[in-house]
Amino acid sequence: MQLADTIKEWVVEHQLKAGDRLPGEAELIERYGRSKGTVREAMRILEAQGLVETRTGPGGGSFVAEVSPDRAHSLLANFFYFRDLSIKDIYQIRKLLEPEVAATLAGKLSEEQLAALEAVVAEYPEPAKTVEEERAQHVSSLQFHALLASYSDNALLAFAVRFMARMLTELTVWRRLYEPHNRALWEAGRRHQLDLVKALREGDAEKARRIMRDHMEGAEEQMQEQEAEVLRRFIAE
Repeated sequence: MQLADTIKEWVVEHQLKAGDRLPGEAELIERYGRSKGTVREAMRILEAQGLVETRTGPGGGSFVAEVSPDRAHSLLANFFYFRDLSIKDIYQIRKLLEPEVAATLAGKLSEEQLAALEAVVAEYPEPAKTVEEERAQHVSSLQFHALLASYSDNALLAFAVRFMARMLTELTVWRRLYEPHNRALWEAGRRHQLDLVKALREGDAEKARRIMRDHMEGAEEQMQEQEAEVLRRFIAE
């Protein structure tokens, strides 16, 4: 692990970018005075972390890889896999971050971006009629927030919001929180999202912040009710 960290530091110091070739195995052995096995283990660690990719054939070798947001989310999600995250835990973060994302994007989105947000909302124009539709609507609603965050210039803020949306999606599906039909959740969520797009288009930052805050607070309350209903059904069975 120590050698893997050393190689990462070398990459940063030399300002290598995704796609740049890394020194070969023999050069790494000579440079760091380590055994072949140690060098290979370090490269395997970096490859598992998504920081290095190995190509075979002519022109092959080890290259710097760019970790995609999806891969980074997956790696981070593994950390929380055995931790009992709650709806409250997730919304505690969402209520802090998402209103600010909305406010900072007011008046800055292109018509194409606004249309993309509206297209997500258009995926659930009517209340769900089946459990499958209910599940799909919950997932689509959270995709709206991930898409909005992706437009932020603040990469860290965008990553955090998109990760929260992913965690809530997985929690919703895993605990089947979509099963109790909740028309109020659909109505409030859709109304807030359409109002938010309007405020973003108008460039009203404070209104966008307020709508998102109200949306987060209402969604948290109703999702907790969903969670409680699922638990009651489980106990009754």
